[in-house]
Amino acid sequence: MDRNELTCWLRVHLASGVGAVRFRRLLDVFGDVERISRATILELQGVEGIGLATAQQIHEGLRTVNPERELELAEANGVTLITMVDPEYPELLRQSPSPPAVLYVKGEFRPQDQLAIAIVGTRRAGRYGSEQAYRFGSLLAQAGFTVVSGLARGIDSQAHRGAIHGGGRTVAVMGAGLLNVYPPEHRGLFDEIADGHGAILSELPMEAIPDPGNFPARNRIVAAMSMGTLVIEAPKSSGALITAHLAADCNREVFAIPGPIDVPTFVGCNELIKMSKAKLVMCLDDILDEFGSVSAMLKKQAQALGAPADPQSITVRDAQADHLSEPERKVWDFLTAGPNDIDTICQICQRPAAEVSSVLTMLQLKGLVKALPGNQYGRK
Repeated sequence: MDRNELTCWLRVHLASGVGAVRFRRLLDVFGDVERISRATILELQGVEGIGLATAQQIHEGLRTVNPERELELAEANGVTLITMVDPEYPELLRQSPSPPAVLYVKGEFRPQDQLAIAIVGTRRAGRYGSEQAYRFGSLLAQAGFTVVSGLARGIDSQAHRGAIHGGGRTVAVMGAGLLNVYPPEHRGLFDEIADGHGAILSELPMEAIPDPGNFPARNRIVAAMSMGTLVIEAPKSSGALITAHLAADCNREVFAIPGPIDVPTFVGCNELIKMSKAKLVMCLDDILDEFGSVSAMLKKQAQALGAPADPQSITVRDAQADHLSEPERKVWDFLTAGPNDIDTICQICQRPAAEVSSVLTMLQLKGLVKALPGNQYGRK
């Protein structure tokens, strides 16, 4: 994407009154961001859900926002901007109901990061919760998954550190701009992740402060870009439970580690399990077993090599269609007729959306399938 087009994307993304859902509606109506940026108030009112007041707000925002300065700030600080039509954009996030139009990325987002599990929980973690977050962060990384979390105190930071210790990758999604590391004491962790161990993501402007209202929106990104979410030590009012519910809304798997019934910080986890809203997790296999052919491939490689599985080597080694699992073969064969959207693939293959998403991710990692505009997939 050239600089002029990226500037247009930023202009619309930053304009007051334009959120993720509204951005997509605008794009559907106008066709491209340049036309949105030049839209009149009357034209904006023609979009579903936009009345006169909102149209005036957006029009004023498009006129006054300064995307050029934002782009200069990003470039000066080694931050890459990717839009939801770029191939580097996280595929599972692109499929979600409200994908951010623009992501700010510090570090590197790689194709194998599509194979991701989120770990979330309380900021006030006790010893047991912290140990389990570190343990599962490390185990998941060794199994070949990228660990996604929110860079917060407590469970989040331990999950990131565990993934790094396990020799894997981790992605931190911030509820602030990338120039405002929050909490400040995680500056070292921020730098460690960005410097070869993963990526830091945000949908917010570079200088955005860590306002409490930003974190629920941050949680939706954590949930949507992951194949599943593991909740570790979460009280009844924890934001981690919001992430779990958002994951379920995106047809992602939800897992929880149980805790003592008389400890308040585990009430949320225990209730998720009690109400069958999360699968009880006691070991790594409890998670891996939910992902069928994906985890089977990772396990097989780990056993063969005697080392942690590496999704990147899977891409190189297994990029041939004669080594597919039954679910992968079914999707692969269906795509012979041409590209199609995920809903149609689910319907024809008679498989749930979460499983089809996992299969499509694996086929992309193997270099056999590519994502196309309009949430469609086709053979490479």
